[in-house]
Amino acid sequence: MKETEKKECELVEGKYIRRNIEFNAEGTILRGWFYLPNTNELRFPTIIMAHGFGSLKEMHLDRFAQTFAVNGFASILFDYSNFGDSDGQPRGEINPWRQIEEYKHAITFATTLAEVDTEKIGVWGTSYSGGHVLVVGASDHRVKCVVSQVPTISGSESSLRRVPAEKVETLYEEFRQDRVNRMLGKQPIKRTLVSNNIEDNPVYGTAEALEWYLTSGEKSPNWTNEVTLRSIEYSRTYNPGTFISLVSPKPLLLLVGTDDNVTPTDLALNAYEAALEPKKLVLIQGGHFDPYIKKFDIASKEAIEWFTKHLQ
Repeated sequence: MKETEKKECELVEGKYIRRNIEFNAEGTILRGWFYLPNTNELRFPTIIMAHGFGSLKEMHLDRFAQTFAVNGFASILFDYSNFGDSDGQPRGEINPWRQIEEYKHAITFATTLAEVDTEKIGVWGTSYSGGHVLVVGASDHRVKCVVSQVPTISGSESSLRRVPAEKVETLYEEFRQDRVNRMLGKQPIKRTLVSNNIEDNPVYGTAEALEWYLTSGEKSPNWTNEVTLRSIEYSRTYNPGTFISLVSPKPLLLLVGTDDNVTPTDLALNAYEAALEPKKLVLIQGGHFDPYIKKFDIASKEAIEWFTKHLQ
């Protein structure tokens, strides 16, 4: 039995409460956890959270949610459709626009909970979802505050750096074949997320990505080291940074790694310049994956201070 199935509600070390949740996202059941501070308060400012590209809630995001709860915030942490504990097919397919809608479904679900202060809802995202929350913050009036950590800014720009020019036509041919396969009723083509074997043609081939995904994936019984090929096709034209100027007047905190090669540092810094007030930029020394573990204390502290200032 999965840990998430053992208890409907649990008090952890007297510090916070975690409940299993599920909600209907227009026909697909999404599942996750609802974290609450262990206090006598009746309603709490609430943070909506989900992970990045091909990652699940157990992969260090539970630690962020726990820390938020200890500091007075409720949070909803969920797995997207096609991933983890949530329903949805095909498994491993990442459609960023669908995931954005699922953030909004999670907000709607939050507003039905008695413990949620519906006038104090924030969104937190990281990497791919760091881009999602820019769009959600810009387009959903229910959101009052945004924290975006090592965000995806431009899939178009990133793909130019990630895929050598001589391999682009081969990739386009794979996209074409995958669409034909699906029309004929065949299974979607899958791609390995991380590998040190070049023959696997992984999405991420760097040592830091390999270490983070494999070690973090051990924390989740549902994680698989693959995504659909169409997930990559979607990502190449996903440019959430174009929405950053529309987040205002909602307060925006951008947490940027100084040496980020996954969601490039320069793209995030340029996007920050386009954002309007109120805004804050925090540079975190290190690469893309450092905020989850090595620099967790800094990343979580900055987020808590921002949410405290603008939600509490």
